[in-house]
Amino acid sequence: MREATHEPLSVAGDADVDHLDHLGDHLGGIGAGELGDARTQQDLLSRTALGVFRLNGQFLAISEELAKPAGLTAAWWQVLGAVLREPLPVAGIARNMGITRQSVQRIADLLVAKGLAEYAPNPAHRRAKLLRPTEEGRGAVDRIGPGHAALAARLTAELGDAAFAETVRALERLATALDALESAAPSATVPAPTPE
Repeated sequence: MREATHEPLSVAGDADVDHLDHLGDHLGGIGAGELGDARTQQDLLSRTALGVFRLNGQFLAISEELAKPAGLTAAWWQVLGAVLREPLPVAGIARNMGITRQSVQRIADLLVAKGLAEYAPNPAHRRAKLLRPTEEGRGAVDRIGPGHAALAARLTAELGDAAFAETVRALERLATALDALESAAPSATVPAPTPE
């Protein structure tokens, strides 16, 4: 597998990124009691967002490379992967993946047209059919397995078992915290700007 070479989308100016790079040095020496500072909290949020955006770009590039030999794209693999264990309606797939229903619908229709997935009746909702992989779709995902396993082994060797597991736990905690903020007060997640 060749290394991903495309750059993630820039969400901040170079000066902001430089500031965040220097902030990393500063944060290394911050004690837990000092994290209450509003500016530090904002900087941590910015660094988190920029890091996740960068990771998203990296994972998309890697996923494209892994999926290509199986005749899939990263997006097709993502949708097929969401229904490997159980069939789901398009809205359920979109909710689980954090993307729009329209995007999933477009990909699901393509997968069905290519014979990689099929729609099945949904006993819970007559109009919202369930998407499930065909044998051909399962076979395509299975062909990704060796490359996926090799990358997992290389990443584990790079990070170490414990650090890799903690990284996963930290990302899951972050996603859960953001879900909690959104469900507690959807309009409070992104507050309205204060008038000047």
